[in-house]
Amino acid sequence: MIAKSDSLSGVKYLALSGGVGGAKLALGISNHIDPETLAIAANVGDDFEYLGLNICPDIDTLTYTLAGLNNPKTGWGRSRDTFNFMKAVKSFNAEAWFQLGDQDLALHILRTQRLRSGEKLSSITRQICNVLGVKAHIIPASDDPIKTKIETINGNFALQHYFVRENCQPKVTGFKYEGSNKALANSLILEKILDINLKAVILCPSNPYISIDPILAIRDFKQALKQCKAPIVAVSPVVGRHSLKGPTAKMMEELGYEVNAHTIACHYGDIIDGIVIDSSDFALERSIEDEGIRTCVVPTIMISEQDKIRLAQDTLNFAATFSS
Repeated sequence: MIAKSDSLSGVKYLALSGGVGGAKLALGISNHIDPETLAIAANVGDDFEYLGLNICPDIDTLTYTLAGLNNPKTGWGRSRDTFNFMKAVKSFNAEAWFQLGDQDLALHILRTQRLRSGEKLSSITRQICNVLGVKAHIIPASDDPIKTKIETINGNFALQHYFVRENCQPKVTGFKYEGSNKALANSLILEKILDINLKAVILCPSNPYISIDPILAIRDFKQALKQCKAPIVAVSPVVGRHSLKGPTAKMMEELGYEVNAHTIACHYGDIIDGIVIDSSDFALERSIEDEGIRTCVVPTIMISEQDKIRLAQDTLNFAATFSS
Protein backbone atom coordinates (compact mmCIF):
# COMPACT_ATOMS: atom_id res chain seq x y z
CA MET A 1 0.00 0.00 0.00
CA ILE A 2 1.34 3.41 -0.96
CA ALA A 3 1.81 5.76 1.97
CA LYS A 4 -0.02 9.06 2.01
CA SER A 5 1.86 12.14 0.96
CA ASP A 6 3.00 14.61 3.58
CA SER A 7 1.11 17.28 1.61
CA LEU A 8 -2.40 18.42 2.53
CA SER A 9 -2.83 20.18 -0.81
CA GLY A 10 -6.16 18.45 -1.47
CA VAL A 11 -7.61 19.17 1.97
CA LYS A 12 -10.58 21.56 2.02
CA TYR A 13 -11.81 21.07 5.60
CA LEU A 14 -10.01 21.06 8.93
CA ALA A 15 -11.55 19.68 12.12
CA LEU A 16 -10.24 20.02 15.68
CA SER A 17 -11.17 17.01 17.78
CA GLY A 18 -10.73 15.09 20.96
CA GLY A 19 -11.90 11.51 21.34
CA VAL A 20 -15.34 9.91 21.42
CA GLY A 21 -17.71 12.86 20.82
CA GLY A 22 -15.50 14.57 18.29
CA ALA A 23 -14.79 11.31 16.48
CA LYS A 24 -18.51 10.84 15.81
CA LEU A 25 -18.72 14.10 13.87
CA ALA A 26 -15.35 13.47 12.21
CA LEU A 27 -16.75 10.17 10.95
CA GLY A 28 -19.89 11.90 9.73
CA ILE A 29 -17.85 14.47 7.83
CA SER A 30 -15.59 11.83 6.29
CA ASN A 31 -18.69 9.91 5.13
CA HIS A 32 -20.35 13.05 3.76
CA ILE A 33 -17.43 14.35 1.68
CA ASP A 34 -14.39 12.87 0.02
CA PRO A 35 -12.47 11.82 3.17
CA GLU A 36 -9.15 12.75 1.59
CA THR A 37 -10.28 16.39 1.66
CA LEU A 38 -10.58 16.27 5.47
CA ALA A 39 -7.75 16.83 7.96
CA ILE A 40 -8.29 16.34 11.68
CA ALA A 41 -6.05 18.05 14.22
CA ALA A 42 -6.08 15.60 17.13
CA ASN A 43 -5.66 16.52 20.76
CA VAL A 44 -2.44 15.22 22.35
CA GLY A 45 -2.97 16.70 25.81
CA ASP A 46 -4.08 13.39 27.32
CA ASP A 47 -1.21 11.34 25.87
CA PHE A 48 0.63 9.57 28.66
CA GLU A 49 2.92 6.68 29.53
CA TYR A 50 1.40 3.56 31.04
CA LEU A 51 3.19 0.29 31.76
CA GLY A 52 6.11 1.71 29.82
CA LEU A 53 3.99 2.34 26.71
CA ASN A 54 3.12 5.61 24.98
CA ILE A 55 -0.68 5.88 24.92
CA CYS A 56 -2.50 8.43 22.70
CA PRO A 57 -6.19 8.03 23.63
CA ASP A 58 -7.73 10.68 21.36
CA ILE A 59 -5.62 9.85 18.33
CA ASP A 60 -6.44 6.17 18.74
CA THR A 61 -10.18 6.77 19.19
CA LEU A 62 -10.24 8.87 16.01
CA THR A 63 -8.21 6.26 14.15
CA TYR A 64 -10.33 3.29 15.22
CA THR A 65 -13.58 5.19 14.60
CA LEU A 66 -12.68 6.27 11.08
CA ALA A 67 -11.31 2.79 10.35
CA GLY A 68 -14.60 1.20 11.47
CA LEU A 69 -12.80 -0.70 14.24
CA ASN A 70 -14.00 1.14 17.33
CA ASN A 71 -15.97 -0.43 20.14
CA PRO A 72 -19.49 1.01 19.72
CA LYS A 73 -20.43 0.29 23.35
CA THR A 74 -17.58 2.21 24.98
CA GLY A 75 -16.64 4.58 22.16
CA TRP A 76 -12.98 3.80 22.80
CA GLY A 77 -10.79 0.79 22.10
CA ARG A 78 -11.22 -1.83 19.40
CA SER A 79 -14.40 -3.75 18.75
CA ARG A 80 -14.53 -7.30 20.06
CA ASP A 81 -11.17 -6.94 21.78
CA THR A 82 -10.11 -9.14 24.68
CA PHE A 83 -8.27 -8.19 27.86
CA ASN A 84 -6.16 -11.20 28.77
CA PHE A 85 -3.04 -9.07 29.04
CA MET A 86 -4.64 -6.77 31.62
CA LYS A 87 -5.93 -9.77 33.58
CA ALA A 88 -2.38 -11.10 33.73
CA VAL A 89 -1.06 -7.69 34.82
CA LYS A 90 -3.65 -7.54 37.58
CA SER A 91 -2.71 -11.05 38.75
CA PHE A 92 0.73 -9.66 39.64
CA ASN A 93 -0.92 -6.97 41.81
CA ALA A 94 0.41 -4.38 39.39
CA GLU A 95 -1.10 -1.10 38.22
CA ALA A 96 -4.16 -1.97 36.15
CA TRP A 97 -6.54 1.00 36.29
CA PHE A 98 -6.32 1.76 32.55
CA GLN A 99 -7.58 -0.99 30.25
CA LEU A 100 -5.57 -1.92 27.17
CA GLY A 101 -7.13 -4.49 24.87
CA ASP A 102 -4.99 -7.29 23.48
CA GLN A 103 -5.33 -6.11 19.87
CA ASP A 104 -5.00 -2.49 20.95
CA LEU A 105 -1.76 -3.41 22.71
CA ALA A 106 -0.03 -4.11 19.40
CA LEU A 107 -0.51 -0.51 18.30
CA HIS A 108 0.89 0.89 21.57
CA ILE A 109 3.94 -1.35 21.50
CA LEU A 110 4.81 -0.49 17.91
CA ARG A 111 4.24 3.25 18.45
CA THR A 112 6.38 3.25 21.59
CA GLN A 113 9.19 1.44 19.79
CA ARG A 114 9.15 3.91 16.92
CA LEU A 115 8.96 6.98 19.16
CA ARG A 116 11.99 5.75 21.07
CA SER A 117 13.85 5.34 17.80
CA GLY A 118 13.31 9.07 17.17
CA GLU A 119 10.38 9.00 14.74
CA LYS A 120 7.76 11.76 15.05
CA LEU A 121 4.27 10.99 16.33
CA SER A 122 2.72 12.51 13.20
CA SER A 123 4.70 10.19 10.93
CA ILE A 124 3.76 7.15 13.01
CA THR A 125 0.09 8.17 13.06
CA ARG A 126 0.04 8.66 9.30
CA GLN A 127 1.49 5.18 8.72
CA ILE A 128 -0.97 3.54 11.14
CA CYS A 129 -3.92 5.27 9.44
CA ASN A 130 -2.62 4.15 6.06
CA VAL A 131 -2.41 0.51 7.18
CA LEU A 132 -5.92 0.64 8.68
CA GLY A 133 -7.42 2.23 5.58
CA VAL A 134 -8.26 5.64 7.06
CA LYS A 135 -8.44 8.07 4.15
CA ALA A 136 -8.91 11.27 6.17
CA HIS A 137 -5.73 12.86 7.51
CA ILE A 138 -5.51 12.40 11.29
CA ILE A 139 -2.67 14.62 12.48
CA PRO A 140 -1.44 15.23 16.04
CA ALA A 141 -1.91 18.93 16.77
CA SER A 142 1.75 18.95 17.78
CA ASP A 143 4.64 16.51 17.78
CA ASP A 144 5.80 18.13 21.03
CA PRO A 145 4.52 16.85 24.39
CA ILE A 146 1.60 18.67 26.00
CA LYS A 147 0.23 17.39 29.30
CA THR A 148 -3.25 18.42 30.39
CA LYS A 149 -3.44 18.69 34.17
CA ILE A 150 -6.77 18.83 35.97
CA GLU A 151 -6.66 21.08 39.03
CA THR A 152 -9.02 19.85 41.75
CA ILE A 153 -9.72 20.33 45.43
CA ASN A 154 -7.79 17.09 45.96
CA GLY A 155 -4.72 18.24 44.05
CA ASN A 156 -3.65 18.12 40.42
CA PHE A 157 -4.13 15.06 38.23
CA ALA A 158 -2.90 14.06 34.81
CA LEU A 159 -5.90 13.89 32.52
CA GLN A 160 -6.26 10.11 32.32
CA HIS A 161 -5.63 9.71 36.05
CA TYR A 162 -8.53 12.09 36.72
CA PHE A 163 -10.71 10.68 33.97
CA VAL A 164 -10.21 6.94 34.52
CA ARG A 165 -8.48 6.23 37.80
CA GLU A 166 -10.40 8.89 39.77
CA ASN A 167 -13.57 8.40 37.68
CA CYS A 168 -13.91 12.21 37.33
CA GLN A 169 -14.92 12.46 40.99
CA PRO A 170 -12.72 15.27 42.44
CA LYS A 171 -14.19 18.77 42.11
CA VAL A 172 -12.47 20.68 39.31
CA THR A 173 -11.01 24.13 39.95
CA GLY A 174 -9.00 24.71 36.76
CA PHE A 175 -6.76 23.35 34.02
CA LYS A 176 -3.13 23.55 32.96
CA TYR A 177 -1.61 22.55 29.64
CA GLU A 178 2.00 21.88 30.50
CA GLY A 179 4.39 22.25 27.60
CA SER A 180 1.96 24.21 25.44
CA ASN A 181 4.04 27.38 25.73
CA LYS A 182 6.98 25.59 24.10
CA ALA A 183 5.09 23.29 21.75
CA LEU A 184 4.91 24.03 18.04
CA ALA A 185 1.83 23.26 16.02
CA ASN A 186 2.18 20.73 13.24
CA SER A 187 3.53 22.69 10.28
CA LEU A 188 1.19 21.02 7.78
CA ILE A 189 -1.82 22.11 9.83
CA LEU A 190 -0.54 25.68 10.11
CA GLU A 191 -0.07 25.86 6.35
CA LYS A 192 -3.58 24.54 5.80
CA ILE A 193 -5.17 27.01 8.25
CA LEU A 194 -3.67 29.86 6.23
CA ASP A 195 -4.52 28.29 2.86
CA ILE A 196 -6.96 30.49 0.94
CA ASN A 197 -8.54 27.33 -0.51
CA LEU A 198 -9.59 26.04 2.91
CA LYS A 199 -13.40 26.04 3.09
CA ALA A 200 -14.02 25.67 6.83
CA VAL A 201 -12.56 24.89 10.23
CA ILE A 202 -14.84 22.81 12.46
CA LEU A 203 -14.48 22.56 16.24
CA CYS A 204 -16.00 19.15 16.90
CA PRO A 205 -18.36 18.59 19.87
CA SER A 206 -15.54 17.56 22.18
CA ASN A 207 -15.01 18.73 25.75
CA PRO A 208 -13.77 22.33 25.32
CA TYR A 209 -11.54 22.26 28.40
CA ILE A 210 -9.72 18.96 28.00
CA SER A 211 -9.99 18.22 24.27
CA ILE A 212 -10.06 21.50 22.31
CA ASP A 213 -8.31 23.94 24.68
CA PRO A 214 -5.07 21.90 24.76
CA ILE A 215 -4.94 22.44 20.98
CA LEU A 216 -5.76 26.14 21.25
CA ALA A 217 -3.13 26.50 24.00
CA ILE A 218 -0.46 25.95 21.34
CA ARG A 219 0.41 29.57 20.66
CA ASP A 220 1.09 29.42 16.92
CA PHE A 221 -2.00 27.26 16.39
CA LYS A 222 -4.37 29.81 17.90
CA GLN A 223 -2.57 32.70 16.20
CA ALA A 224 -3.04 30.98 12.86
CA LEU A 225 -6.75 30.47 13.53
CA LYS A 226 -7.12 34.19 14.19
CA GLN A 227 -5.60 34.85 10.75
CA CYS A 228 -7.64 32.13 9.04
CA LYS A 229 -9.75 33.36 6.10
CA ALA A 230 -12.08 30.34 6.20
CA PRO A 231 -15.11 30.37 8.52
CA ILE A 232 -14.56 28.73 11.90
CA VAL A 233 -17.60 26.94 13.28
CA ALA A 234 -18.00 25.10 16.58
CA VAL A 235 -20.52 22.36 17.33
CA SER A 236 -21.76 22.52 20.91
CA PRO A 237 -21.12 19.41 23.04
CA VAL A 238 -23.89 20.55 25.38
CA VAL A 239 -27.60 19.97 24.78
CA GLY A 240 -29.93 21.61 27.27
CA ARG A 241 -28.10 21.42 30.58
CA HIS A 242 -26.34 18.18 29.82
CA SER A 243 -23.22 17.05 28.01
CA LEU A 244 -23.79 14.15 25.67
CA LYS A 245 -20.53 12.43 26.58
CA GLY A 246 -18.06 12.74 29.42
CA PRO A 247 -17.71 15.27 32.25
CA THR A 248 -18.19 18.53 30.33
CA ALA A 249 -21.35 19.55 32.23
CA LYS A 250 -19.84 18.52 35.59
CA MET A 251 -16.74 20.61 34.91
CA MET A 252 -18.78 23.64 33.85
CA GLU A 253 -20.88 23.48 37.00
CA GLU A 254 -17.84 23.13 39.25
CA LEU A 255 -16.17 26.10 37.56
CA GLY A 256 -19.28 28.20 38.19
CA TYR A 257 -20.49 28.38 34.59
CA GLU A 258 -24.01 27.94 33.33
CA VAL A 259 -24.29 24.61 31.56
CA ASN A 260 -25.66 25.58 28.16
CA ALA A 261 -24.67 26.25 24.58
CA HIS A 262 -24.40 29.99 25.22
CA THR A 263 -21.49 29.36 27.62
CA ILE A 264 -19.80 27.17 25.00
CA ALA A 265 -20.23 29.89 22.37
CA CYS A 266 -18.70 32.51 24.66
CA HIS A 267 -15.84 30.18 25.55
CA TYR A 268 -14.83 30.02 21.89
CA GLY A 269 -15.96 33.57 21.15
CA ASP A 270 -12.57 35.03 20.23
CA ILE A 271 -11.99 32.57 17.37
CA ILE A 272 -15.32 31.27 16.03
CA ASP A 273 -17.68 32.84 13.54
CA GLY A 274 -20.61 30.57 14.28
CA ILE A 275 -21.85 27.71 16.40
CA VAL A 276 -24.18 24.79 15.76
CA ILE A 277 -26.59 24.18 18.64
CA ASP A 278 -29.29 21.59 19.20
CA SER A 279 -32.89 22.22 18.20
CA SER A 280 -33.94 21.99 21.85
CA ASP A 281 -31.74 25.04 22.59
CA PHE A 282 -33.51 27.32 20.09
CA ALA A 283 -34.28 29.80 22.88
CA LEU A 284 -30.54 30.54 23.19
CA GLU A 285 -30.19 31.58 19.56
CA ARG A 286 -30.80 35.28 20.12
CA SER A 287 -28.52 35.60 23.16
CA ILE A 288 -25.69 33.87 21.30
CA GLU A 289 -26.13 36.08 18.26
CA ASP A 290 -26.07 39.11 20.56
CA GLU A 291 -22.47 38.03 21.29
CA GLY A 292 -21.69 38.47 17.58
CA ILE A 293 -21.72 34.72 16.90
CA ARG A 294 -24.05 33.33 14.26
CA THR A 295 -26.02 30.21 15.08
CA CYS A 296 -27.34 27.16 13.30
CA VAL A 297 -30.13 25.33 15.13
CA VAL A 298 -30.43 21.68 14.12
CA PRO A 299 -30.61 18.25 15.80
CA THR A 300 -27.11 17.52 17.12
CA ILE A 301 -27.53 14.21 18.97
CA MET A 302 -25.65 11.52 17.07
CA ILE A 303 -26.87 7.98 17.61
CA SER A 304 -27.04 6.40 14.17
CA GLU A 305 -24.61 6.70 11.28
CA GLN A 306 -27.21 8.80 9.49
CA ASP A 307 -27.30 11.18 12.47
CA LYS A 308 -23.55 11.71 12.11
CA ILE A 309 -23.77 12.34 8.38
CA ARG A 310 -26.78 14.65 8.76
CA LEU A 311 -25.02 16.78 11.39
CA ALA A 312 -21.90 16.88 9.23
CA GLN A 313 -23.96 18.09 6.27
CA ASP A 314 -25.75 20.72 8.38
CA THR A 315 -22.46 21.94 9.83
CA LEU A 316 -20.67 22.23 6.49
CA ASN A 317 -23.70 23.87 4.88
CA PHE A 318 -23.75 26.39 7.74
CA ALA A 319 -20.05 27.11 7.26
CA ALA A 320 -20.66 27.66 3.54
CA THR A 321 -23.13 30.48 4.29
CA PHE A 322 -20.29 32.68 5.57
CA SER A 323 -18.75 32.91 2.11
CA SER A 324 -21.96 33.07 0.12
